[in-house]
Amino acid sequence: MAYLNKALVMGNLTRDPELKGLPSGSTVCNFSIATNRTWKDKEGNKQEEPEFHNIVVYGKQADSCGQYLKKGQEALVEGRIQTRSWEGEDGKKNYRTEIVGESVTFGRKGDSDQASPSDNVSQAKPEESDEGIDVPF
Repeated sequence: MAYLNKALVMGNLTRDPELKGLPSGSTVCNFSIATNRTWKDKEGNKQEEPEFHNIVVYGKQADSCGQYLKKGQEALVEGRIQTRSWEGEDGKKNYRTEIVGESVTFGRKGDSDQASPSDNVSQAKPEESDEGIDVPF
């Protein structure tokens, strides 16, 4: 039996990316992307519902995302879904579901309605992660 864990989202950044160094010397970049689902209700009125996706990227690709991406810019992220858990200071278990980006394509800044994946400013290429996780970046 084969398993597949693949996520593909295209939307606009809701905040500037946060780039941080890791003890290993590598970097990690966190940001979020908003996507919109649109449909027509029973009366034929257009409805829209936003969805927010947490993105995490490691290594050289994280450096590129931290340098080139800005709030409001369009990005196409391909990766895998991961849920992390940790115990908070109050003893309560916390969960966070995120997309670990394997490929990030940058759209044009401030022109998200007209940008497309083929109108790249830059495309981060996969590389090996040195975080002990066998995730291509």
